[in-house]
Amino acid sequence: MELRQVEHFVAVAVERSFTRAARRVHVVQSAVSTSIAKLERELGVQLFDRSRQQIELTLAGERFLTQAHELLRVAGSAAESVASTRGQLMGSVDFGSLISYGPMNVARVLGEFHRAHPFVRLRLQLNQSGASSYLSALIEGSLDLALVSVPNRFPPQLEMRLMFEEPMFFVCCDDHPRASDKVVSLVDLADEDLFGFPPDWGFRCLMDNAFLEAGIQSQPVHVIPAGFSVIGELVRQGLGTTFMPASECREFDDLRAIALSQNVTWQVYMASQSTDRLTPATAALADMLIQAASGG
Repeated sequence: MELRQVEHFVAVAVERSFTRAARRVHVVQSAVSTSIAKLERELGVQLFDRSRQQIELTLAGERFLTQAHELLRVAGSAAESVASTRGQLMGSVDFGSLISYGPMNVARVLGEFHRAHPFVRLRLQLNQSGASSYLSALIEGSLDLALVSVPNRFPPQLEMRLMFEEPMFFVCCDDHPRASDKVVSLVDLADEDLFGFPPDWGFRCLMDNAFLEAGIQSQPVHVIPAGFSVIGELVRQGLGTTFMPASECREFDDLRAIALSQNVTWQVYMASQSTDRLTPATAALADMLIQAASGG
């Protein structure tokens, strides 16, 4: 069994597609198929169920996946440790991103990291399934580091560091009936034509729970799987209202941002494996993100 075969197996397991897996590891599809077939012969088991429309792991494949992630992590860490003795970081970092970075300039951090460590391959992911998918990916090893918005759980095997928190505001046009209010209650906003995000997104969960705590049920009329720039423009056109954190409100100075009488706070955590399990490259990026969050 070769590391290359294990890498190809993990790629197919993550992508659930030989075509996408080939793009992920930068080889032709036939090479991935051959590699997986050889690995299955060597192990004496079928790792994937190819009879369905979408490729799925068999029970043997699911059991092998956890060990495969660990094998690649140890191999990668060993190679990076040797490279670090020459003053270079190598390897890769799979980073789970967000639709909004709040007060942090994450793009700048990633740019500085890339310039400082040009031999490290950064792979960014924006998963629309929300925080739960990032936490599961970190546990299984398919993700190295992630910013997690309003996590619904704190797995004991992960380190969760609070990076920042911000209050949420009600946002509307200048001609909205509540535009002149200084403070507004969620109870008064239950019948608003609200723009919001899909279920399981951090911002959506935050506001859904805030409404429930206020004793009412309210869901967005318009569900938009996009960033605040899109939602802000729709609000600007008078098509509805929304909720935004303080940092996003500052990007729309022509809209009214009104404080909420309830304490609704957006929190973002950095999630990763325990510090002693991080590769040198992942640890370096984590340190730069922490410094950025503290204003450094």
